Amino acid sequence: MPEDGPRTTAVMMTHNRRAEAARALERMTALPDRVPIIAVDNGSTDGTADLLAAEFPQVRLLRSTENLGAVARNLAVREVTTPYVSFCDDDCWWAPGSLRRAARVLDEHPAVGAVMGRCVVEPDGRDDPLTPELRGSPVPAPAWLPGPALLSVMAGLTTFRTSAFRAAGGFRERLWLGGEEELLALDLAAAGWWLCWVEDVVVHHAPSAARDSRRRRQLGIRNTLWTTWLRRPLPSAVRRSAAVLGSSPKDRHTLGAVSEAVGGLRWVLRERRVVPPGVERGLRRLEESQRRSAARRYVD
Repeated sequence: MPEDGPRTTAVMMTHNRRAEAARALERMTALPDRVPIIAVDNGSTDGTADLLAAEFPQVRLLRSTENLGAVARNLAVREVTTPYVSFCDDDCWWAPGSLRRAARVLDEHPAVGAVMGRCVVEPDGRDDPLTPELRGSPVPAPAWLPGPALLSVMAGLTTFRTSAFRAAGGFRERLWLGGEEELLALDLAAAGWWLCWVEDVVVHHAPSAARDSRRRRQLGIRNTLWTTWLRRPLPSAVRRSAAVLGSSPKDRHTLGAVSEAVGGLRWVLRERRVVPPGVERGLRRLEESQRRSAARRYVD
């Protein structure tokens, strides 16, 4: 790593998870990586922002008056002055050395736009169920890529090239939260950036119980449909939509997701931009593993 300053900034967003956000920042501020940290409080009503301001004066705190969802990350990226930005959810923390490792990968590979790390699930330290699929990603990749190629990432496990993130527009307000990363990832790939998974970049995840899992599932289905309709050719969009809905529970939350997705069709048609053929070939290569995946299904 260059010795003239940090290469990445860690960004954490939080909403009404006072204790978990404090635990995450306690671990992040203790890292030997010594990177600047920005926390965005997403309109919490439980005193989260005041607690973080009092206990972590070394962390830059941004306060939103409302819950902006994933767009809160965009607010923080506006303030980032390092070439890279590493996201961290409020129930996650990066392993010692992993922020530096991700930055080194980006330093050494200027065509890589984002590096996703390996997720270790606490409290037992097991690999996330998605790990084998990432390790064996079927997306075609050049030999020089430092890990398997991806066409989507999980934000809280990922370091982005700041300039690429900004040029792609960051996270979309319309998607709010839940699978919001896929559209950004496809736009980065369409712009010519490679995304990859690197096994020795490690992020710990202690899944929070403070979540509405059914609403999150509904948003995930809706956003997957929207992303598919926005970026895939029509035959692929139909095929992928059928696969997503076919594997989803047949309940009112799935019906609500479809209703919300259809309600946004005018926006979809206005914003629709099909990805280049090379990106679409990669997406088609992913379809079989997505169909077989237990980790990717929208269930509670």
